Amino acid sequence: MTALTLSTAAAPGLRADAIVIGVAKGAKGPVVAPGAEAVDKAYDGKLAGVLETLGASGAEGEMTKLPAPSGFKAPLVLAVGLGAVPEKDADYDTEALRKAAGVAARALSGTKKAAFALPLTDAADAGAIGEGALLGAYSFDAYKENGKDPKAKNGKAPLAEVTLLGGKPRDKAYKAAIERAAAVSEELNRARDLINTPPNDLNPEAFAAVAQTAAKEHGIKVQVLDVKALEKGGYGGILGVGAGSAAGPRLVKLSYTSSKAKKHLAFVGKGITYDSGGISLKPAGHNETMKCDMSGAATVFAAVVAAARLGLEVNVTGWLALAENMPSGSATRPGDVLRMYSGKTVEVLNTDAEGRLVLADALWAASQEKPDAIVDVATLTGAMVLALGNRTFAVMGNDDAFRSAVHEAAEEVGEPAWPMPLPEHLRKGMDSPTADIANMGERMGGGLVAGLFLREFVGEGITWAHLDIAGPAFNEGGPFGYTPKGGTGSAVRTLVRLAELTAAGDLG
Repeated sequence: MTALTLSTAAAPGLRADAIVIGVAKGAKGPVVAPGAEAVDKAYDGKLAGVLETLGASGAEGEMTKLPAPSGFKAPLVLAVGLGAVPEKDADYDTEALRKAAGVAARALSGTKKAAFALPLTDAADAGAIGEGALLGAYSFDAYKENGKDPKAKNGKAPLAEVTLLGGKPRDKAYKAAIERAAAVSEELNRARDLINTPPNDLNPEAFAAVAQTAAKEHGIKVQVLDVKALEKGGYGGILGVGAGSAAGPRLVKLSYTSSKAKKHLAFVGKGITYDSGGISLKPAGHNETMKCDMSGAATVFAAVVAAARLGLEVNVTGWLALAENMPSGSATRPGDVLRMYSGKTVEVLNTDAEGRLVLADALWAASQEKPDAIVDVATLTGAMVLALGNRTFAVMGNDDAFRSAVHEAAEEVGEPAWPMPLPEHLRKGMDSPTADIANMGERMGGGLVAGLFLREFVGEGITWAHLDIAGPAFNEGGPFGYTPKGGTGSAVRTLVRLAELTAAGDLG
């Protein structure tokens, strides 16, 4: 993991491989952002003009490299775009800083140390820059011959050390901000590793083992229900989905408790370690990235561990509903009826609508503890990708105020989200002549239908929200900002922020 430090040193005398500065988009051209005064002075105050000559405009995501001025111990200056210059008396948006730091960290892979001289007015800015740098430096090379060995041919290790200039190393708020950034980023990157791990190495049992190891390390109680325990408990949804695989399903419960907690949150994650669609087999071209169908469980796992590392004064329970959805002679068939953990029966009309089945059992299990709120996270429906695209997740719920609070928390931490309704008229489409409910309803509004299905398995009187992260969970395009290609760790920061707000008494 990239090291993160604070420093009051001046940019010219700092030994580093690069100095990172910000450049914003002004009305008449690029504008050198605060934090880069020493660098600008070394260019005789003409740095903005030099950058413009090199084609820089200050647009978000832009990157310009130039040789460092004479007398600097670092050989390179890297200017990253921050977007529009803030309005008068306004500071730079923390998300703009986070993205710029991520761009810089990606660009500097293969180097040992970089000094970030970006606009830094308070501890929140330091946390955002640190988080962006640590998330942007992420790479997944475990299966490549060169791995992360920078000496290997064509190999580039992640940026090893980031120093934030203008930070206050002895200030408690600044220290807390970068410690939080490190904890959240490290766990989010661990979620990315899990999402990117090939399904032949990450089946339900292997995922459960990872959770057990992390739980032991961070003082989290863990309980793993294997096939026999699931059968004894009557978890028909999880068992039905996993019935076609040689790798049996698991339900993992992670419990972080604080002696000062006044509230209890439950997070539930869909953990389909590989989704073939089952008997309702996915068409060619839709299978290659289905290792990412456990992103919800990875998100929940990371959020619980982050809450423990931060020592938040709230009890957080994570439920990882793990199964592999495969076709075989023992697989659940379309037309089968499953008896769920709640006692309800479900007619399976499509075995590729499996995520809602494992979540249903886990939601009911979570409800038995009567937490103050439940949030489930899942790569649930292609319909939601069609609705909101690849970078925004949906937020649904049984309480409008809580749904709004979740949406606001997501936006606060820089995770694009959008509140969606649960129209009652769509519920009728799941009526079954055979069972209590079918796992499919109307095709139009399919993402909302899935949310309505899940609502059936939330205990009475419990506040609940559902995050459909099918779009942003796995980035099949090129990297951008602090988001890599592949697993993204979408919604980890939202869940952590919800836990923080709950601990502070600011969330219901």
